[in-house]
Amino acid sequence: MILSPEKRRRAENGLSLVLFSLITGAAVGVVVTLYNVLVSYGDEYSVALYGEIFLRPYFIPLLLVGLLLASIVVGTAVRFVPMARGSGIPQTEGAARGLMRLGGLRTMCTMFACSLAAVFLGMSAGAEGPSVLMGGALGESTGRLCKRTREDERVLVASGASAGLAVAFNAPLTGLLFSVEEANRKATPALLVSALCSVISALAVRGGLRALISLADPGVIPFAPAFSSYDLTALGDFSDIMAVLGIGLLTAAIAALLGAAFYHAVLGARTLFGRIDIIHGAGRMAVPFLLAGALGMITPFAMTGGHGLMEALGTQGGQTEMAVSLRVASPLMTAVAVILLLKFLATVCNMGAGVPCGAFVPMLAIGASGGALLALAFAYAGMPAEWSDIVVMIFVAAFFTAVVKAPVTGTVMVFELTGSYNFALLLPVAAAVTTAYLISVLLRTRPIYDVLLAGFVPAKI
Repeated sequence: MILSPEKRRRAENGLSLVLFSLITGAAVGVVVTLYNVLVSYGDEYSVALYGEIFLRPYFIPLLLVGLLLASIVVGTAVRFVPMARGSGIPQTEGAARGLMRLGGLRTMCTMFACSLAAVFLGMSAGAEGPSVLMGGALGESTGRLCKRTREDERVLVASGASAGLAVAFNAPLTGLLFSVEEANRKATPALLVSALCSVISALAVRGGLRALISLADPGVIPFAPAFSSYDLTALGDFSDIMAVLGIGLLTAAIAALLGAAFYHAVLGARTLFGRIDIIHGAGRMAVPFLLAGALGMITPFAMTGGHGLMEALGTQGGQTEMAVSLRVASPLMTAVAVILLLKFLATVCNMGAGVPCGAFVPMLAIGASGGALLALAFAYAGMPAEWSDIVVMIFVAAFFTAVVKAPVTGTVMVFELTGSYNFALLLPVAAAVTTAYLISVLLRTRPIYDVLLAGFVPAKI
C-alpha cells in the first residue's frame, strides 16, 4: 500500500514524536531519579540535624541565622529565574497548555538546586512538584533542540511532566493520568502515546539506576510502592463494603471542608506575602524558612515532604499503631492534631511565598493527617481498627480532589501509591472522591494549581 505524501508526513512525524518522547523519558529518568535519591538523603540529614539542635538548644540562634541567609539566597535565585518559583506544577501546566515557556535547562537547574537546599534545611518540601517541573523542562528542551513545532513541544512538556511524577512516585498510571486530567486538560492520541512512551522509558531508567544504587545502599528498594505501610485489603463481605461506603462519604465531606479551608488559606497567604517587597521581594522567603526552623523544634513530622509522616500514619491494616509523635510526650490523638496543624501552616506559607519546593506530597500528608485523626475518632466510636488505613487513604484522595480537582487521578492514586489493588474498595473511594468534588464545586473553589498559575500568566487564566 502506497501512502499519500500527507499521510507519509504524518506517520513520520508521529514516529519522530515517539522517538523524542523516549529520549525525554530517559533524560527525566536520570535527572529525577538522582534528584529524588538526594532528597531522601536530605530528609534524613535534616531530621538528624534538628534532633541534635533540639538536644543542644544553644545552637538554635546559629540555625536561624543560617535559615535567614539561605532564604535570601533562594529568594534572589527565583527573582532572576521566576519559573523556578513555587512547587513547579502550575507553570508546567501553563507550558503544557501553550500559555508560557518554562525556560528549559536554566529553570530545571535552578529548581534542582533551590528545592534541594530547602529539603536539606528542614522545610516542608516535597520532591514531586520539582520532579514534574524538571520533567516538563527537559521535554521543552528536547522539543526546541530538535526543532519541533510548538504543538509537539507542548506534548513533550506534558510527557516529560508525566514521566517526572511517575519516577518520583514509582506510579506510572498516576503520572499518566495527572498529565491528561490536570496538566493538559485534554486527551489526544499524540499526547497519550507520547506520555506513555516517556513514562515507560523513565521508569526503566529509574529501575536500573536504583538497582545500581541499591548495590551500594541495600536500603534503597528499586520497585517498592511509594507508601508501603498501608493495607487496604481488610474488606470482607458486601456488608463491610457498604459500611465503609457510609464512612467514606462522611470522611469525604470533612475532607472537602478541610480542602476549602486550605484553598482559602493559600489565597490569603499569597496576597499577604505579595505585599512584602524586602530586597526586591526576595525577603518574603524569610518567613517560611524561619517558620521551618521553629516547627522542626516541635516535631520532625512537620519537616520534609511528608513521606515519613504518611508511612508513620499507616498501620498495616491495624496490625501496628500509628508511629507519630512530638518531641515531648503527648497522647497520640493530640500529636496527630498538632502535626496536622503544623503541616497545614508550613505548606500554606510555602505556597503563599512561592518557595521553590514541592507541595504535592505535603498536601497528601495533610490529607493523611486529617484522615488519621478521623480514623482514631471512628475507632473510638467502634470502627474496626483494620479499617483505619482505608479511612486515611480515602481522606487523602478526597482532600486531593477537593483541592486539585482531579478526581480520576485521586481515585487511581490510592491504589497505586499503596500497592494495595483491592478493587472491592473502588466503590467507596470513587463515591468519596465524587462527593468531595461536588462539595468543592458547591463551595466555589477553583483548582489550586490554576489559581497559582494565574500568578504567572494572569491575563490568560
